[in-house]
Amino acid sequence: MKLLIHICCGPCSIHPVRVLRDDHHEVMGFFYRNNIHPFTECLRREETLRTYADSIALKMIYQPGYELEAFLRNVAFREAERCTYCYHDRLTTTANFAKKGKFDGFTTTLLYSRFQKHEQIRAIGEAVGKSVGVPFYYRDFRDGWKAGIDESRRLGMYRQQYCGCIYSEKDRYYRQPQKKASPSGGRKGTTTP
Repeated sequence: MKLLIHICCGPCSIHPVRVLRDDHHEVMGFFYRNNIHPFTECLRREETLRTYADSIALKMIYQPGYELEAFLRNVAFREAERCTYCYHDRLTTTANFAKKGKFDGFTTTLLYSRFQKHEQIRAIGEAVGKSVGVPFYYRDFRDGWKAGIDESRRLGMYRQQYCGCIYSEKDRYYRQPQKKASPSGGRKGTTTP
């Protein structure tokens, strides 16, 4: 099959691309940018992916522009459901590129991560595929989690510490300040994180 694979980052692409090629699929990558914040982080991930894709002769499509404002408008006041929106937007954009490029199907490296909502991604991918008219190619890539990490470290790739959006960055780094106990046993004041 001729497959378009949505790629989150260089390290996450290692195992899925290898598996798809080993299964004799013709694979091209697609990098989606709008959900990666701040812009300097987006550029760092994109550069890492460009270097890796070039080293393995993986043809790529890089999303033009950077629609940060549109992404934020669509998740503001719905932060608890932001991942659902993000999965849907990334997979819909990938499916539309796949349709335009006459691919036989599309998939995503989101299916490689142990930290993503795997069954939700599959359900959204299948629904988007039916809606757009390009089949979603499902494959559970999580079996190669450790091998992909080991290879990315061996290659010295930049490995991000959060999923992508500013909300996930906050979830990763911010800790609610703890209240200090006062000498009388009550709670008083706060400490800094």
